[in-house]
Amino acid sequence: MTIKVLAISNYTNFHSVRPEAEIFLGLARLGGYEITIMTYGNTEYAKRFQEAGIRVIDWHPEKKFDKQEIAFIRQELISGQYDIVELFNSQAIINGIRAAKGLPVKVVLYRGYSANINWWDPTAYTKFLHPRVDKIHCNSIGVEEMFRRQLFFDKSKAVTINKGHRLEWYSGTVPGNLRKEFNIPENALLLVNVANNRRMKGIPYLLKAMNQLPESAPIHVVLIGNNMDNPKNLALLSNLKNRAKVHFAGYRKDALECVASADAFVLPSIKGESITKAVIEAMSLGVTPVISDIAGNRELVVHGENGLVFPSKNVEKLKETLLYLEAHRELLLQFGKASQERIDTVLNTDTTVAKVDELFRSLVDRP
Repeated sequence: MTIKVLAISNYTNFHSVRPEAEIFLGLARLGGYEITIMTYGNTEYAKRFQEAGIRVIDWHPEKKFDKQEIAFIRQELISGQYDIVELFNSQAIINGIRAAKGLPVKVVLYRGYSANINWWDPTAYTKFLHPRVDKIHCNSIGVEEMFRRQLFFDKSKAVTINKGHRLEWYSGTVPGNLRKEFNIPENALLLVNVANNRRMKGIPYLLKAMNQLPESAPIHVVLIGNNMDNPKNLALLSNLKNRAKVHFAGYRKDALECVASADAFVLPSIKGESITKAVIEAMSLGVTPVISDIAGNRELVVHGENGLVFPSKNVEKLKETLLYLEAHRELLLQFGKASQERIDTVLNTDTTVAKVDELFRSLVDRP
């Protein structure tokens, strides 16, 4: 028996949404699904959805708590007689929950951020803690654990299903030449980080660790992203010799190519992250991941097997980890290959599709 699914999401940014969009393409290939997606119709994935037999409604909610948008979604839910609706962003979630009021459709929400949900916050009950929600699709164990800590919440609603990737998405990436661009010696350990300078990214801890390295340590880092070289960050680099080993690249359209040319990707995040996409991309490229131990990224790296993990907010341990990797560079190739294998066997799209299929079938109680 066919399961009818409505998904509402924004598929404008091709590379950012690829892991999510591929879930529905995978379900379409599985068969047994009739899928409709509300999204902007002029996107690459809208075209791919239609080619795969998925119906696309050229529309996406723009406001929260909008009566007309709620009515539009509700009319589609009624006319389409859907079994499941999955909502992926704030506008879709807030309006979609209200549109489903009194209807037999199962409501599934996606959550990819492991912070800022609290049972004592009234606004949480307009979205993820709303009693109308049947399941929450969590992108990591860290996200699921956040929900399980909430009082007055049905813990069985939260289910972890990682957004998988495919190695072939990155197989055509040609490494750039950061060493030449920033005059970095060939014998230096080259680290890279790609992020916007938000507090949760923990960039100050990385800068403090770089500042405290022995001046003789041949370790350089290239920081890619907006606002990395702000006055507060620069003030942390008081050691002028080590400051010269920190390179600010700003926003780059060729970020993947830059990452591919590095020895390791370092992620000093302090909270909130959930299966960080930039780390998965680095792992897919065979670049060694060096990450903090926050719960949201727990599935990415097995310490000593496919990378290194250090305690979050611990500058001394981060410094020691960087020095260890510099002294044991033979691990770079080993960790890089193991990371690609982990993507291919654990964090891959096929696994994601199979788990979403299992989730959806459990909701409608169909084999």
